[in-house]
Amino acid sequence: MPAKLSVNLNAVAMLRNRRDLPWPSVTGLGRIALEAGASGLTVHPRPDQRHIRFSDLPEIRALLDDEFPDREFNIEGYPTQEFLALVEEHQPEQVTLVPDDPAQATSDHGWDFSGQGEFLQPIIARLKKQGFRVSLFADPDPEQVPHAAALGADRIELYTGPYGACHDDSGKAAIELEKLGKTADAAANIGLGVNAGHDLTVANLPALARRIPGLCEVSIGHGLAADALEHGMAQTVRRFMRACEG
Repeated sequence: MPAKLSVNLNAVAMLRNRRDLPWPSVTGLGRIALEAGASGLTVHPRPDQRHIRFSDLPEIRALLDDEFPDREFNIEGYPTQEFLALVEEHQPEQVTLVPDDPAQATSDHGWDFSGQGEFLQPIIARLKKQGFRVSLFADPDPEQVPHAAALGADRIELYTGPYGACHDDSGKAAIELEKLGKTADAAANIGLGVNAGHDLTVANLPALARRIPGLCEVSIGHGLAADALEHGMAQTVRRFMRACEG
């Protein structure tokens, strides 16, 4: 089965936030993506609300509940008490924990599972007690995988930024792809699910899907939003879903 596609709406929200106007509509474009076949929607509500606003969360939750009850809501972020309160209020199917500093422009590394395990373990337990699937943002490092599993996570999300950065160098891309593949292999060997995200495109996604045939989900925002400017949201979602087939 191909990896599921979760459409990250942050870039849509950031464009909207350039003006004090309600367009482009985050929920409107989310609806188009879901109608085109996307398996879910992802948001990363940062403390400064520079793209997704806290007020967007109940509207997205209602969109999924009312019109697409078989799809998933994925909320990602650094697990501050404020973030955890947002998660508990809006009840996503999946929570993806990322080790971002609030000042970062975007996610750029995974957790140090062995070094930060004492911090993460009670947070993961709190989230899982409420029935959320928990995914942890991870660098491509097979040796870190057992530590992620020991913390109680359901999945890891492979940080694919270095792979995406090799868009103009096929040799380097192959090296980065194998790092991701070996990490996914290690996860599969111990029953840990694997998601992936960051700088994935229609061009580089098929090779990733072929190397990691058990990939559960890809979360894509920037590349998908860029393509949507050219092809429209519905056609772009269909293009990315085909790319997930390998």
